[in-house]
Amino acid sequence: MFKKFIFIAGTLLGLSACQSASLTGGEDLDILGSWHIEAVQGKAVIDYSPAQLVFAEDGALSGNNSCNQFFGKYQLDGRALLLSPAGSTMKACVDALMQQERSVMQAMSEVTQARLVKGKLQLKDADGETQLVLSKQ
Repeated sequence: MFKKFIFIAGTLLGLSACQSASLTGGEDLDILGSWHIEAVQGKAVIDYSPAQLVFAEDGALSGNNSCNQFFGKYQLDGRALLLSPAGSTMKACVDALMQQERSVMQAMSEVTQARLVKGKLQLKDADGETQLVLSKQ
């Protein structure tokens, strides 16, 4: 009976170790630091927009969504990326920036993967559609 318990415990431990392995089979992208948002859901951001994402080493996400500052967390596993904005300031801006802010927040909630292409960080949804295009600051 004890040997059976050890076998089952060992098997479960082995399975849990498999689950913690990278889902994408590769190393994490180097996304740390500040990234300027160049485009949101296929539209270029407004000239001189302060829109940016900041990825910290501890998994903290922050930045500016065009008008307000936001904060939250992110999870990166190879190229799989989940953004979880948790809150933001609530100041009012001109209508164009407020609309862009809504687009940025919605785009962040859709992101499931990241790719570096010619120095640009492309954040894509589950269908492979580009939600955000970022350049390193």
